[in-house]
Amino acid sequence: MEKFSIREVIEQAVQTEKLGYQFYTAIARKFKDDPELVKLFDTLAQKELIHEKTFTEIKGMLGDSDPEGWEDASQYLRAIVESEFFLGKNKSLPSMDMIASVKDAVNFAMGFEKETLLYFYGIRNAIKEKDIVDEIINEEKSHIMWLSAFKKTFLKE
Repeated sequence: MEKFSIREVIEQAVQTEKLGYQFYTAIARKFKDDPELVKLFDTLAQKELIHEKTFTEIKGMLGDSDPEGWEDASQYLRAIVESEFFLGKNKSLPSMDMIASVKDAVNFAMGFEKETLLYFYGIRNAIKEKDIVDEIINEEKSHIMWLSAFKKTFLKE
Protein backbone atom coordinates (compact mmCIF):
# COMPACT_ATOMS: atom_id res chain seq x y z
CA MET A 1 0.00 0.00 0.00
CA GLU A 2 1.47 3.33 -1.08
CA LYS A 3 2.19 5.74 1.76
CA PHE A 4 0.59 9.20 1.85
CA SER A 5 2.72 12.11 2.98
CA ILE A 6 1.31 14.34 5.71
CA ARG A 7 0.89 17.06 3.09
CA GLU A 8 -1.19 14.73 0.90
CA VAL A 9 -3.35 13.81 3.86
CA ILE A 10 -4.02 17.44 4.72
CA GLU A 11 -4.69 18.22 1.05
CA GLN A 12 -7.23 15.38 1.02
CA ALA A 13 -8.88 17.01 4.06
CA VAL A 14 -9.05 20.30 2.13
CA GLN A 15 -10.63 18.49 -0.83
CA THR A 16 -13.10 16.73 1.47
CA GLU A 17 -14.25 20.08 2.82
CA LYS A 18 -14.63 21.41 -0.73
CA LEU A 19 -16.73 18.37 -1.65
CA GLY A 20 -18.85 18.89 1.45
CA TYR A 21 -19.46 22.51 0.50
CA GLN A 22 -20.43 21.50 -3.05
CA PHE A 23 -22.76 18.77 -1.78
CA TYR A 24 -24.48 20.95 0.79
CA THR A 25 -25.02 23.87 -1.58
CA ALA A 26 -26.35 21.50 -4.28
CA ILE A 27 -28.78 19.92 -1.80
CA ALA A 28 -29.94 23.33 -0.59
CA ARG A 29 -30.67 24.28 -4.23
CA LYS A 30 -32.36 20.97 -5.00
CA PHE A 31 -34.73 21.25 -2.02
CA LYS A 32 -35.14 25.04 -2.19
CA ASP A 33 -38.85 24.73 -1.35
CA ASP A 34 -38.02 23.33 2.11
CA PRO A 35 -36.81 26.34 4.16
CA GLU A 36 -35.70 24.27 7.17
CA LEU A 37 -33.59 21.98 5.00
CA VAL A 38 -32.13 24.92 3.09
CA LYS A 39 -31.19 26.61 6.37
CA LEU A 40 -29.54 23.44 7.68
CA PHE A 41 -27.54 22.74 4.52
CA ASP A 42 -26.55 26.38 3.99
CA THR A 43 -25.16 26.41 7.54
CA LEU A 44 -23.28 23.17 6.95
CA ALA A 45 -21.89 24.52 3.66
CA GLN A 46 -20.54 27.64 5.38
CA LYS A 47 -18.89 25.49 8.07
CA GLU A 48 -17.18 23.44 5.36
CA LEU A 49 -15.63 26.62 3.94
CA ILE A 50 -14.25 27.51 7.37
CA HIS A 51 -12.79 24.01 7.77
CA GLU A 52 -11.23 24.18 4.30
CA LYS A 53 -9.47 27.40 5.29
CA THR A 54 -8.29 25.85 8.58
CA PHE A 55 -6.82 22.79 6.88
CA THR A 56 -5.13 25.03 4.31
CA GLU A 57 -3.54 26.95 7.21
CA ILE A 58 -2.42 23.70 8.85
CA LYS A 59 -0.83 22.65 5.57
CA GLY A 60 1.16 25.89 5.63
CA MET A 61 2.45 25.08 9.16
CA LEU A 62 3.76 21.63 8.26
CA GLY A 63 7.42 20.91 7.88
CA ASP A 64 8.85 18.80 5.09
CA SER A 65 9.12 15.57 7.05
CA ASP A 66 6.37 13.20 8.10
CA PRO A 67 5.62 12.86 11.83
CA GLU A 68 6.99 10.00 13.91
CA GLY A 69 4.95 6.81 13.46
CA TRP A 70 3.52 8.12 10.22
CA GLU A 71 3.61 4.76 8.40
CA ASP A 72 0.66 3.31 10.34
CA ALA A 73 -1.34 6.54 10.21
CA SER A 74 -0.76 6.80 6.48
CA GLN A 75 -2.04 3.27 5.86
CA TYR A 76 -5.16 3.90 8.00
CA LEU A 77 -5.94 7.16 6.21
CA ARG A 78 -5.40 5.59 2.78
CA ALA A 79 -7.83 2.81 3.71
CA ILE A 80 -10.47 5.42 4.56
CA VAL A 81 -9.86 7.40 1.37
CA GLU A 82 -10.02 4.23 -0.72
CA SER A 83 -13.21 3.06 0.96
CA GLU A 84 -16.35 2.81 -1.10
CA PHE A 85 -17.62 6.03 0.43
CA PHE A 86 -14.75 8.18 -0.82
CA LEU A 87 -13.64 6.50 -4.05
CA GLY A 88 -16.09 3.64 -4.58
CA LYS A 89 -19.17 3.46 -6.75
CA ASN A 90 -21.09 5.93 -4.56
CA LYS A 91 -18.26 8.51 -4.45
CA SER A 92 -18.19 11.21 -1.82
CA LEU A 93 -20.24 13.56 -3.97
CA PRO A 94 -23.05 11.58 -5.56
CA SER A 95 -25.03 12.56 -8.58
CA MET A 96 -27.95 14.65 -7.43
CA ASP A 97 -30.15 12.14 -9.29
CA MET A 98 -29.26 9.62 -6.56
CA ILE A 99 -30.70 11.98 -3.93
CA ALA A 100 -34.43 11.79 -4.61
CA SER A 101 -35.81 12.72 -1.21
CA VAL A 102 -35.04 14.81 1.84
CA LYS A 103 -34.45 11.54 3.70
CA ASP A 104 -31.84 10.51 1.09
CA ALA A 105 -30.11 13.88 1.46
CA VAL A 106 -29.99 13.74 5.25
CA ASN A 107 -28.87 10.09 5.34
CA PHE A 108 -26.11 10.73 2.82
CA ALA A 109 -24.99 13.84 4.69
CA MET A 110 -24.80 11.87 7.95
CA GLY A 111 -22.69 9.20 6.25
CA PHE A 112 -20.42 11.85 4.75
CA GLU A 113 -19.93 13.52 8.13
CA LYS A 114 -19.19 10.20 9.85
CA GLU A 115 -16.58 9.22 7.26
CA THR A 116 -14.88 12.61 7.40
CA LEU A 117 -14.91 12.41 11.19
CA LEU A 118 -13.00 9.11 11.04
CA TYR A 119 -10.53 10.68 8.63
CA PHE A 120 -10.00 13.71 10.85
CA TYR A 121 -9.41 11.51 13.91
CA GLY A 122 -6.66 9.82 11.94
CA ILE A 123 -5.11 13.18 11.09
CA ARG A 124 -5.42 14.35 14.69
CA ASN A 125 -3.51 11.36 15.96
CA ALA A 126 -0.69 11.99 13.51
CA ILE A 127 0.04 15.71 13.79
CA LYS A 128 1.10 18.07 16.55
CA GLU A 129 -1.63 20.65 15.79
CA LYS A 130 -4.14 18.51 17.71
CA ASP A 131 -6.04 21.43 19.22
CA ILE A 132 -6.85 22.85 15.78
CA VAL A 133 -8.07 19.48 14.49
CA ASP A 134 -10.00 18.96 17.74
CA GLU A 135 -12.02 22.09 16.96
CA ILE A 136 -12.91 20.72 13.52
CA ILE A 137 -13.73 17.30 14.99
CA ASN A 138 -16.07 18.92 17.50
CA GLU A 139 -17.80 20.83 14.72
CA GLU A 140 -18.13 17.69 12.62
CA LYS A 141 -19.75 16.00 15.61
CA SER A 142 -22.17 18.91 15.89
CA HIS A 143 -23.03 18.50 12.20
CA ILE A 144 -24.01 14.89 12.87
CA MET A 145 -26.13 16.00 15.82
CA TRP A 146 -27.84 18.72 13.71
CA LEU A 147 -28.61 16.21 10.97
CA SER A 148 -29.91 13.70 13.48
CA ALA A 149 -32.14 16.30 15.15
CA PHE A 150 -33.43 17.41 11.75
CA LYS A 151 -34.19 13.80 10.86
CA LYS A 152 -36.10 13.21 14.12
CA THR A 153 -38.02 16.48 13.94
CA PHE A 154 -38.84 16.76 10.26
CA LEU A 155 -38.70 13.21 8.92
CA LYS A 156 -40.53 11.57 11.82
CA GLU A 157 -38.57 8.31 11.79
